[in-house]
Amino acid sequence: MLALKRVSKTFHVGADRVDAIRGLDLCLAEGDFLTIIGSNGAGKSTLLNLIAGTVLPTSGRITLDDTDLTKIPAYKRARFIGRIVQNPLAGTAPGMTVAENMALAMKRHGRGMRPALPRKLSHRFGEMLASLDIGLESRLNTAVSLLSGGERQALAVLMATLVSPQLLLLDEHTAALDPSNAAMIVRLTQSFANRSGLATLMVTHNMEQAIDVGNRLIMMHQGEIIHQLEGREKRCATVDELVNLFTQRNVADDELLLERIPQAVGVIAA
Repeated sequence: MLALKRVSKTFHVGADRVDAIRGLDLCLAEGDFLTIIGSNGAGKSTLLNLIAGTVLPTSGRITLDDTDLTKIPAYKRARFIGRIVQNPLAGTAPGMTVAENMALAMKRHGRGMRPALPRKLSHRFGEMLASLDIGLESRLNTAVSLLSGGERQALAVLMATLVSPQLLLLDEHTAALDPSNAAMIVRLTQSFANRSGLATLMVTHNMEQAIDVGNRLIMMHQGEIIHQLEGREKRCATVDELVNLFTQRNVADDELLLERIPQAVGVIAA
């Protein structure tokens, strides 16, 4: 489904050259949920930026099904790639209502909207919000600026999956939330991905989360994939084992920005 072949990205900052991604190969099948961990500056977010199109590769090729994305700009990719970032404020329009945000998400994916929200569509939005099970269905006409961070991020997840994208990118989308809300957002994300067979890539610094969520895991360092886990190996992995794998590559603990949030993991697993 998604294929990156020998993809590299080099940034030039003054006289300095930074090889953020180095000849990376990666394939993702429909229904795969890939978690991505790595050292600070490993290229995790750059990888998602390359797939989303917010930066273009220096070399290599990126394809999604039969479409070559390599030089397609981000706004055109947004029709079939959903993305949620770390900041709950970034994925929504705070001055608009919950319903208006959902309508805007549909319009962004090529669905035209009239100025007034049709009653039938408003009812449909209410049903979708009810599926989140956090009470947003009664707040369709509430300004998004009045929602909590967890509520905004839940709405962002729903908006990103509103018109069934082919691929979902999650860039530390729970990092700014407290453990309870982080667990809720991961549960919602997994539910959407599982129901739709949606291919998903999730960057996280929470290693417990990276192990518990999804069916595949990759470890990155200095723009390269240094280890991959899937199947039984991933299910049986421990945080200490992952840290040891990084240590073997001379990655220090402070480079990993290791997060341990057992409360959130307990809620996810429940």
